[in-house]
Amino acid sequence: MGTLYLVRHGQASFGAANYDQLSPLGQRQCLRLGEYFRAKGRRFSTLVSGTLMRQRQSLDAISAGLGLNQPALQWPGLNEYDSHAVISAIHPQALPKPDTPEQYRQHFRVLREGLAAWMAGQTEPRGMPSYVDFRAGVAAALDHVRAHCEGEVLMVSSGGPISTAVGQVLGTTPATTVELNMRLRNSAVTEFVFNPKRHMLLSYNTLPHLEADEHADWVTYT
Repeated sequence: MGTLYLVRHGQASFGAANYDQLSPLGQRQCLRLGEYFRAKGRRFSTLVSGTLMRQRQSLDAISAGLGLNQPALQWPGLNEYDSHAVISAIHPQALPKPDTPEQYRQHFRVLREGLAAWMAGQTEPRGMPSYVDFRAGVAAALDHVRAHCEGEVLMVSSGGPISTAVGQVLGTTPATTVELNMRLRNSAVTEFVFNPKRHMLLSYNTLPHLEADEHADWVTYT
């Protein structure tokens, strides 16, 4: 029996020209998570991340907090969907850059609708795999852990793949998977226990490293 720690990347640069990089707060969130893991005596036999910059930067910061200098497996199947492509597939006119509460709400309303359409096979967002293939990429990462890993495994990904993994393990509907995705917090930890036959959910979307009052304003979602 092993334990898979599936971590969402730290806060990225939402609204910036290049979203795919950690903000300074995102760096601190992940460094703090690594420090927490080290204090708890975590000993990771395997490190895995997607290939996106924010995912790799998150794993690097967690490793720094752990005091690790350990090679990691990069797994493209853990990469996030392209939210702009998902939105454009149902809303060809560009949404305004969200800088008010209502514009943020509008952005995520349209994103929910776009995800539902993509997952139902009703749209083909430009440059993206089908949802069937996206799910297969996530499933392959979980299969690899069951077949080739033991002990404690650290995997860094994004909200879409993590919610998809949880949905696969629990057998949730696509609508529930979307809602799981929308609620994932930056640097949050989801735990699976695994054996060669299956994964079982132990915890979801937890922030044990940010529970102290001094870190209350470190909790973010985008």
